[in-house]
Amino acid sequence: MEKKELSFEENIKKLESIVKELESGEVPLDDAINKFNEASKIASLCDEKLKNATDSINKIMNDDGSLKEFKVEE
Repeated sequence: MEKKELSFEENIKKLESIVKELESGEVPLDDAINKFNEASKIASLCDEKLKNATDSINKIMNDDGSLKEFKVEE
C-alpha cells in the first residue's frame, strides 16, 4: 500500500500534536527521541513546502507567457 503524502496543514497539525506530547513530560525517553526525530522530519518537509510556495509566488508572468522573478523596487 502506497503511503499518502500529507498536506501542509495536516503536517502542521501532526507537528503540533507531537510538540504537545513532548511538552507533557510523560513520554518515555526512547519514545521522546523517536518523536523528536519525526518532528524534525515533518518540520523540514513543511519548510521545503513553504520555500517552494514562496518561489512560485515570487514569479510573475510576462506578456509572452514566460516567468520572471518578481522584485519590489524601493
